[in-house]
Amino acid sequence: MLRLIALPILAILATSPEGGNAVTASAQETITPTCNAGAIQQGGLLLCTGEPGTTVYMNGGAVAVFDADGRASVGLAQHAETDVTLRFTSNGERVTESLTLATRDDDFRVLEGLDCDRVDARTQEQIDHAGRSWVKKQAAFQEFNEGAGIWNGVTRPSEGPMSSPFGPTRRYTGVSAVTGEACDSVSVHRGYDIATPVGTPVVAPADGVITLADGDLYYEGGAIFLDHGQGLVSVFMHLSEVQVEAGQRVTAGEQIALTGNTGRTTGPHLHWSVKWRNTASDDRGGDFYIDPALLLEIGY
Repeated sequence: MLRLIALPILAILATSPEGGNAVTASAQETITPTCNAGAIQQGGLLLCTGEPGTTVYMNGGAVAVFDADGRASVGLAQHAETDVTLRFTSNGERVTESLTLATRDDDFRVLEGLDCDRVDARTQEQIDHAGRSWVKKQAAFQEFNEGAGIWNGVTRPSEGPMSSPFGPTRRYTGVSAVTGEACDSVSVHRGYDIATPVGTPVVAPADGVITLADGDLYYEGGAIFLDHGQGLVSVFMHLSEVQVEAGQRVTAGEQIALTGNTGRTTGPHLHWSVKWRNTASDDRGGDFYIDPALLLEIGY
């Protein structure tokens, strides 16, 4: 339920032509802040509107600040509490809003008989490669660019059927072809996989700035990080060809790469993930991935 708090009416004192004082009331037009649009579901994204500069708090913590156009994007974690309380603060005034999130039902999958070297870093060379890649990725996630986020819509980045959704927990078991050791690991799939032949074009799903373009990250292989603004970063993995450079600005639908089978993967596909970063905080530890499929379903 949206609770409104009365905003002040500014009274302007003017002098009449006859020399007397005439009081005219001018109500300063304001926008009631709300986050009742977007994908209102665990793993989704709230699209919020209000006065520029307004800070958004969710369940007590600051999560976003409205941009110059009066817009903000607030991510919802995969296992977020379903009852959400939002508070908007600007110039000492407060408005609160309550939302109930739709829940997820992500499954558990077991993948057996894998080559463990396609899953984990096991040799010292692999571990060193993974370490160098991690440093590059963290540096890219520290970079913020201005932009409209996904407010202008989202384009599917490549053609092909979805082969694995965002959210399932996966258990990998197998044997290393290099060391002969068995492996057994568990992880959550944080992206949206599209099954494609190697060499299928990849396009930008929304406008943004390239913050990382690398053909040889350990886990991701050929990879691109695309900052859309409002804290949202698209990550594209396993590319056979990277066709952009860091710092380059691209538009929605513009080709940026070709799909491939590079990095730690079990077959040709495009892995597309979207990370939401809290623009109201310098602590990157609270950032998380959201479900790209839900972004495609938002009506604009």
